[in-house]
Amino acid sequence: MARSEPLAQQIARNVENDIDAGRLRHGQRLPSSRELAREWDVSVFTINEAMDILAKKGLVVSKPRAARTVNVPDREGRREVRAAAPQVLMIGGYAGSGKTELGRILARGTGWPMLDKDTLTRFVVESALEMQGLSRNDRESETYLAKIRPAEYDSLLEATAENLQCGNNAIVTAPFIREFSDKGWIRQRELLCRNLGAQLTIVWVYCDADTMHTYVRHRDAPRDATKLANWDAYMQGVDVDFRPPVPHVVIDNSVSGGVMMEQAHQLIERLAFDSKGK
Repeated sequence: MARSEPLAQQIARNVENDIDAGRLRHGQRLPSSRELAREWDVSVFTINEAMDILAKKGLVVSKPRAARTVNVPDREGRREVRAAAPQVLMIGGYAGSGKTELGRILARGTGWPMLDKDTLTRFVVESALEMQGLSRNDRESETYLAKIRPAEYDSLLEATAENLQCGNNAIVTAPFIREFSDKGWIRQRELLCRNLGAQLTIVWVYCDADTMHTYVRHRDAPRDATKLANWDAYMQGVDVDFRPPVPHVVIDNSVSGGVMMEQAHQLIERLAFDSKGK
């Protein structure tokens, strides 16, 4: 496969995102190069290249005859960002774009609750699919798209509204492909947030096709099996240049883009400034 970015850089970026999102913590031992090579389905040489990239950034350290460890002592503390009005960040993106990682980074950087669609609804969705006689990993059938998917998003939005009614902020992560294509849907969400005294920010996570494929393959989620088995056909329905038709923030999670944590901090600073301005 011709790749737009070196594979080692793609892996390094995903590992760095996991560190920033708190999935990998300071002092945690990393698997050996051979284990990581099996995990990522690449060569040991590629893993060593990726680890060298992270080591040069000071994110990973290694000692002779010792395992590599994560080195981010300054990431262990938490802080809470207080806004003049409740904030809602709706974060969308294609599978493997990094939207959940961005949500976790923002949640760690602000102390705001994170509402992820899959986390909140996955087990109920899987049970509902089995009751329909379908695979618990089905995300393509008409039954799922027409009957189950709408209920997933309704549940997510209800949880968001409940947080706003309590005066909380909310970081909401889901693909939002269909929703962010509908200007009317977005305007309805803006009105709902405004009626609850909150400010809505639409965030789209951009990622190039190769990096998405690397990440989806690595996370090895059962619900991705159909995508991976028919990746070329799946990508025909993916518009990597898609952007929501309303004012929004783009986070570039391609290897050529800026570090996700730095982009997240810029977004937090922007929100804090906008809130003070109001």
